Amino acid sequence: MGHRPIPSPRPISWKGWQDPRALSIFAGMDPGQVNGHQEGRGSGLNHGSAQGSAADPGDALPASFFELVRVSQVPVLVNFWAEWCGPCRTVSPTIERLARENSGRILTVKVNVDRRPQVAQAFEIQGVPTIMLFWKGEPRMRLTGAYPYEAILENILQNWPRAAGVTPQPAPGT
Repeated sequence: MGHRPIPSPRPISWKGWQDPRALSIFAGMDPGQVNGHQEGRGSGLNHGSAQGSAADPGDALPASFFELVRVSQVPVLVNFWAEWCGPCRTVSPTIERLARENSGRILTVKVNVDRRPQVAQAFEIQGVPTIMLFWKGEPRMRLTGAYPYEAILENILQNWPRAAGVTPQPAPGT
């Protein structure tokens, strides 16, 4: 049996935030994994960015970042970053790789700290990049700095909530 190709994560912009560079979610998961039911159109995401997905993630995702990390039925990996940050550009492909490899196991979100300072302040982000893992609204992991793929994955595995079920893993052959 052949391996299914891993889809590239597609950033989806949060509706109402007006700036896709402020916050994006990497799609590629079943919308029901966020909160277990459909909430109807217009519940928080820009539908146009979800082209080609099997289901429209905008139909089920919550209206705010804070609600998202609280109600998601899969752990939420958040990359707090800034456009001017060199280490952020270094770690971004690693976060995108984790999103691709773990589609359906982790919901991956990027938050631009300059464009959404209230979110950064709420989680006391003092440096970027900062990578956090949330489960049911509670932070489970925090890394500040440009860590390599293996270190980020190891920290995720060490802090993975048992109740979340299947654990993240690298793609076969890595």
